[in-house]
Amino acid sequence: MQTLTRRVLARGALAIALCAPAFAGAEPPQEAPKMSAEQQAMMDAWQKASTPGAEHKQLAEQFAGTWTTKQTMWMDPSAPPMSETGKAVNTALFGGRQVRMEFSGGFMGQPFEGIGYTGYDNVRKRYTSFWADSMGTGSMNLLGDYDAATKTYSFTGDMPDVMKPGGMLAIRETVRIVDADHMVMEMFEPHDGKEVRTMQIEYTRAK
Repeated sequence: MQTLTRRVLARGALAIALCAPAFAGAEPPQEAPKMSAEQQAMMDAWQKASTPGAEHKQLAEQFAGTWTTKQTMWMDPSAPPMSETGKAVNTALFGGRQVRMEFSGGFMGQPFEGIGYTGYDNVRKRYTSFWADSMGTGSMNLLGDYDAATKTYSFTGDMPDVMKPGGMLAIRETVRIVDADHMVMEMFEPHDGKEVRTMQIEYTRAK
């Protein structure tokens, strides 16, 4: 409870500090209550955690925009893959803190829609990925890192396993930045004790 109270106080102090300039032209500002050293430290920590940095700028530069897509799915590693096409509209939100993807296309011959968010968590020092779509009622949550040498984001996490109600399925996902106008996402899942590629999406920036 004490930790929660500290967080509430810190958030409140941060909100007051950020909103103060908006009232500069109104009445003379009243002196804000003096914060304790602990409250000031909490406010400083929240400010640092919420400030976009180089990682957020990179995500916006690489991902934001409108893309045409080609989806390739391997439902059975021993069978030929299925291919579909689609479109992704990626938008930087919250001052660049997150990139939102709105995806529409086909999956197994059916209309398919999905929404995802990709960001960078200043606290955990890792990239984050969230995904939900029209093919299920669950969501996928991943954490990842970026390799500048290969220009590749590598994520791991899990999503609900439809074949095992109540269970989760381990997921690995990579996003390779080919150049300013092309990137490739690949998804891998466990199958018979081995990791297999189940999906690939090739993105081409729309002109």
